[in-house]
Amino acid sequence: MESWSFPPSYDQNYLPPAESRYWFPERETMHASDREGAILERLKLVCRYAYENTAFYKRRWDEAGFHPDQLKSLEDFEDKVPVIQKPELRQSQASAPPFGDYLAVPESEIFHVHGTSGTTGRPTAFAIGRGDWDAIANAHARIMWAMGMRPGDMIVVAAILSLYMGSWGALAGAERLRAKAFPFGAGAPGMTARCAQWLDIMKPAGFYGTPTYALHLAQTAIDEGLDPRKFRLRYMFFSGEPGASIPGVRDRIEELYGAKVFDSGSMAEMTPWMNVAGSAETEGMLCWQDIVYTEVCDPATMRRMPYGQRGTPVYTHLERTSQPMIRLASGDLTQWVNEPNPCGRTYPRLPSGIFGRIDDMFTIRGENVYPSEIDAALNQTPGYGGEHQIIITREAAMDELLLRVEIDDEARRVGGEEHFRQDVAHRLQRLLGLRTRAEVVSKGTLPRTDFKARRVIDDRAVFRDMNAQIAAEISA
Repeated sequence: MESWSFPPSYDQNYLPPAESRYWFPERETMHASDREGAILERLKLVCRYAYENTAFYKRRWDEAGFHPDQLKSLEDFEDKVPVIQKPELRQSQASAPPFGDYLAVPESEIFHVHGTSGTTGRPTAFAIGRGDWDAIANAHARIMWAMGMRPGDMIVVAAILSLYMGSWGALAGAERLRAKAFPFGAGAPGMTARCAQWLDIMKPAGFYGTPTYALHLAQTAIDEGLDPRKFRLRYMFFSGEPGASIPGVRDRIEELYGAKVFDSGSMAEMTPWMNVAGSAETEGMLCWQDIVYTEVCDPATMRRMPYGQRGTPVYTHLERTSQPMIRLASGDLTQWVNEPNPCGRTYPRLPSGIFGRIDDMFTIRGENVYPSEIDAALNQTPGYGGEHQIIITREAAMDELLLRVEIDDEARRVGGEEHFRQDVAHRLQRLLGLRTRAEVVSKGTLPRTDFKARRVIDDRAVFRDMNAQIAAEISA
């Protein structure tokens, strides 16, 4: 296979011919059975490396009765190698700070330190060696090439440049692609309006951010008297939250900007996080199996699901040495297929992308609901003002769903709030099969974000706490 070794070593001066559809033609179009044979040989190397260089995997696999010598097939890998969950990584770092006992290189080799973006609990630290950083940049450049981006294109990174891995991975890929990297960032007061002004001046080819921010940016541009289509963006690629694969959201972004939208992204721990990402001709997200080996598994049993079925992605690094992840469960929900792709790449595909995190799902009166489904429905609703909140409450013994949703000025003037409210409630009831109350508020009422949207407010805990307090007072 082209330039495939472990540890990875790539010619940093290599670029495909400008007319080539593929970065690595052989690797991307080879017969799936040939690739699986090569992946098995790589898995043997990766597992032996992790077993010999980390206390974490040696301990975990010894407890499970697995040794790398037992790998004779991909079925052996799926049957015998235990799945790792995120809490195990946090526990490892608490016991062996700061990087955990799954760090497989000396600390002196660490080139970048990043981490989780959450504000509660112990953060997870990502230690990335210099060789791994080069491999990440190469993988991202290769995938951005598949989206259509080329050397010399200007690519704006409009995401927070902090511990968040998404922005840095996009920047590294743009640099390796020999693009004009424009790390604008996000998050500072007034920055969104400035971003719109810069886009209008620079006319970049590519844009990276979150879907929520792209929608917020477009509305800010319009409020500033600018037309997002006149930015002349051609490629917009996203990660960090569901949206870019959801028709209602994707179509809205494409309509606003006149650009091709690509979904990408798995987990920060798995960087290169574009290991599932779209290509110019193929809808959905390809699983770039020779970069990160992806399985879609039953969330309850962690057994591999047949193609065509839903499950949670489980990821294994094939090119990382510093903190190798081997069978890390994502906690997301998706569906995968294995069928011919219009782009000619022979990878499995997630036709509808990532639906959302399983733990983001909430249950109302026995029905499972994903926030991304509501996002999609609202973005297809005439008069939607661009933001909403999902509020779950409990009245007596019954869960209730309230949708607080903004109306735009034109819809209020033409049809009125009541017509819009009824339309929203009807669409949501038809989508979810649940009675949904809608509360209409003025556009601009609800908070915007430059990062990942957090729209679900579950107030049922308040009801439970109140009941517990009443019960305690009665028993006293």
